[in-house]
Amino acid sequence: MRSAIHLASAALVLTTLALSAAPSVIAADTPDPVADARAFRNYFTGKFSKLKLEDFVNGPYSLNEDMHKQWEEKEQFPPYDFALDLGKELFTRPFKNGKSYADCFANQGIGVRQNYPYFDEKEGKVITLELALNRCREANGEAQLSYVKDDMAALTAYMAFTSRGKPFDIKIPNDPRALEAYENGKRYFYARRGQLNFSCASCHVQNPGERIRAEILAPALGILNAMPIYRSEWGGMGTTSRRFVTCNSQIRGTPLEPQSDEYRDLEYYLSYVSNGLPISGPGARP
Repeated sequence: MRSAIHLASAALVLTTLALSAAPSVIAADTPDPVADARAFRNYFTGKFSKLKLEDFVNGPYSLNEDMHKQWEEKEQFPPYDFALDLGKELFTRPFKNGKSYADCFANQGIGVRQNYPYFDEKEGKVITLELALNRCREANGEAQLSYVKDDMAALTAYMAFTSRGKPFDIKIPNDPRALEAYENGKRYFYARRGQLNFSCASCHVQNPGERIRAEILAPALGILNAMPIYRSEWGGMGTTSRRFVTCNSQIRGTPLEPQSDEYRDLEYYLSYVSNGLPISGPGARP
């Protein structure tokens, strides 16, 4: 009975959020990301009315007083410090051809995290920061890094740290392919999958603040602003790719390949609806 109530509640929440996203979407039968983002933000700020908007980037630590105290203590000696040191060393280490990551990014890669992912109109695809880093390596004759291992997590941690406090500024150009990528990410977020028949929204829209075992679920609003994250459960750092793969495994679904179109589009959607919230990464989670 409790499961049935939760499922019914989930359906009602998701339907309400979808319908409130934008009357113009229904009228014009076209995507309206601006209205989506407004409804998304209004839903969460209404649900957690005592939170300041910028607090959402701190995930579960903003929803539980005891956890917030633990987090403040943890931030005095952050468990991700080792990743920042490694990330800076990797970022500044020259490639064999004498160039470095700085040659591949605007502003030499410093303070640019808030602009990723972006839609590349020439390629017609979403480009994430992780993908851009590996493409930089390939362009300079270096082997790709794993999207779910320590070096990629360290690099993105360092780049995120240089952007701390800068608001997400994700653009959707006037290109039907960009809108389709956004819509694909949105569909993936709300689609149920796996043996547990969960969607991303089942946890992060329906049940933020609730517990699954010992874990307090984070709101979807601002959830990517803290990436990459150190997780006590992992005993190390994890990239956005690792988080997506892990989530699919946890619901007993089949994970996709890291940086697949679906995962990149999902990142595009979640980042866009968190526009204006500050980068807080790297973060730490239980």
